[in-house]
Amino acid sequence: MNQPASHSESDMNLPNSLTLLRIFFVPLLVVVLLTRQPNWNFWGLPIHFEVWGVLILMMAAATDVMDGYIARKRREITTLGILLDPVADKLLISAAFISLVWMHLMPAWMAVVIIGREFIVMGLREIASVEGLVIPATALGKTKMILQVIAGGAVILTANHPALMPLGTALLWLVVLSAVASAIHYFGMFWGQINLRVEQRRRDAQGAGVQAKAILDPKKKPQDVATP
Repeated sequence: MNQPASHSESDMNLPNSLTLLRIFFVPLLVVVLLTRQPNWNFWGLPIHFEVWGVLILMMAAATDVMDGYIARKRREITTLGILLDPVADKLLISAAFISLVWMHLMPAWMAVVIIGREFIVMGLREIASVEGLVIPATALGKTKMILQVIAGGAVILTANHPALMPLGTALLWLVVLSAVASAIHYFGMFWGQINLRVEQRRRDAQGAGVQAKAILDPKKKPQDVATP
């Protein structure tokens, strides 16, 4: 979601409803993982809490894909959606990985790196927006989100399936590496845009100074006045 729709419409449309649903999934996921419930049997088939946890995580991730697609297709991009969408994503990922640390299924330092990256990028975007700049989402950032969901699901399953731990650990390393790489990439884009803005302001200030000097010293001919 990038820009609000130009026509007037209700903020509570289908894309925004899906975003709110994703936020609703966050406490539900935390409760399932931390209480390790429910553990049910359907016709002799055991479906334990880790399966429910993966299903909740996947459904929440699906709403992330659907709300953006529907908003763009229907041209229902709203200010509320722009504000809620990144918040919902960060709440979901933070809740999932903090719960996994509490369950001793992943190292705390990995969660700090992954969640820290989310807040660093959010901070850079906020600073850029104050300057009237936009840092667009990149393919690397989207790949990181997909890896986070897959890795989170795999690690959740290791709660009752220890044989999956090597796979979960490998996926977590991929998430950490992609988080660091995307953070560096975002910072590079941020610095490039901010640097251009600062240079533009410096040139504008120099031009204004030259014009003020010309006004204060009218004896100088126009050709004697340096141009920026």
